[in-house]
Amino acid sequence: MDDTVTHRPAVLTALRRAAEPSGFTLSCEERTGSLLATLAAARPGGRILELGTGIGEGAAWLLSGMDAGATLVTVELDDTLQAVARQAFTGDPRVEFVAGDGGAWLETYAGEPFDLVFADTRPGKFTHLDHALALVAPGGLYVVDDLLPQPGWPDGHQAAVDKLVVDLLSRPDFRTVRMNWSSGLLLAARQ
Repeated sequence: MDDTVTHRPAVLTALRRAAEPSGFTLSCEERTGSLLATLAAARPGGRILELGTGIGEGAAWLLSGMDAGATLVTVELDDTLQAVARQAFTGDPRVEFVAGDGGAWLETYAGEPFDLVFADTRPGKFTHLDHALALVAPGGLYVVDDLLPQPGWPDGHQAAVDKLVVDLLSRPDFRTVRMNWSSGLLLAARQ
């Protein structure tokens, strides 16, 4: 089967060009992005959370799948990186940008749960996992990527990935599937 991505958000080229001066290379892999767009499309009027905006490629994929009634909250520690995304999506009322530490945001957020949570940074994935999972609405999805070895992983990172996977697989309130595809994905649905 051919898993070539055919429907890319038009803004990706501009985002990648804008990221070049910073050397940022940790954006969402295209097959992961295509899956995110599909999952967002399956949640009409849904509430979506992205932890780790980066330059906005993940947000671009999510927004491309979202309908007019859906909303996206995207959180990023590095304000300079997130500024690229804020510029690209100026005027899109569906997206709210939060600049700040994702862990602190997860600890203090007291709003409604989300139908889809994409954790693409340490907070909500390797730290503050319980906080992130608590924000998944019943029937909602939690998605993480980059679970297969990646260039530039720091020493000891594989152990953190292994611990995360074991933790997620052991949770009785989530139904989980691992995918040896793209950068290595795990989807968990709150039962």
